[in-house]
Amino acid sequence: HGLPKKMGGKGSKQGGGGPKQATRRRSALSGPSMDPEAAKNWQKKVVPKSDDAVERITAAINGNVLFSHLNKAERADLVDCMFETKTESGANIITQGDDGDNFYVLGSGAADVFVNTDKVHNYTPGDSFGELALIYGTPRAATITATEECVCYAIDRDSYRHILMASVMKQRETYEKALAQVKIVQDLDPYERSQMADALQSCEYKAGEAIITQGEEGEDFFIILTGECSVTIDGNEVGTLKEAEFFGEIALLTHKPRAATITAKSEVTCAKLDRTRFERVLGPCEDVLRRNMENYEKFKAEAK
Repeated sequence: HGLPKKMGGKGSKQGGGGPKQATRRRSALSGPSMDPEAAKNWQKKVVPKSDDAVERITAAINGNVLFSHLNKAERADLVDCMFETKTESGANIITQGDDGDNFYVLGSGAADVFVNTDKVHNYTPGDSFGELALIYGTPRAATITATEECVCYAIDRDSYRHILMASVMKQRETYEKALAQVKIVQDLDPYERSQMADALQSCEYKAGEAIITQGEEGEDFFIILTGECSVTIDGNEVGTLKEAEFFGEIALLTHKPRAATITAKSEVTCAKLDRTRFERVLGPCEDVLRRNMENYEKFKAEAK
């Protein structure tokens, strides 16, 4: 998309206490990098909105790849920060060529999209636009004109970037804290541990959900960050895995199918490594990992 508007223009008014727009022209390139300390100390502003508005915004955010890396709490922060804008029928929500600072979700109304003078699309409630502004602050690529009174929910680029940077820093701190408790990586030097922290990906599971299944091919290694999991072999529960414990390494080390089924006993958050990253960052731990495989052999013996 890469669309949206300059707030406060003709036929447009701003509600919900949203931030004022800058009036100077912005370069088509991305803005200056943010100070990590400032991002860490940033306080979000919660803008009240109806349950219906929250539902629409959440659906739009969940369907947008720009926000796919954020967890539930971080997406909730985005929703909290979004402010309401209103545009009269016939007025532009955004104008092609203008600076772009906001991302929008259309809450009510309808709008047409024009590139130059050609109508190319139309928006209805739940649609979103303006993603590129959050990354690059590029001039608007199209004009969006309200065909009836429109209510939009917007978030400014700086708020988004604060949430994003805070997310990255928080995630790294969480991973490093978790890795400090994982026995197999305690012999890694700080650089190796930081490399591993940067390679991890977060994943969440509901209670009762199978994370890996016995007999299937294995492509990922998991470390439990929060919650508990059951270990099942041939239908028999043979053990429990808790925070800072790991699983999935056997299939990656032996290139054989999964030796057990691991199921979330509660809501579980894991950090995972795919096969390529596993082999790259856990090479120094391979001997320890192979010794750990003896635990599963013991589980198998007990299950028989």
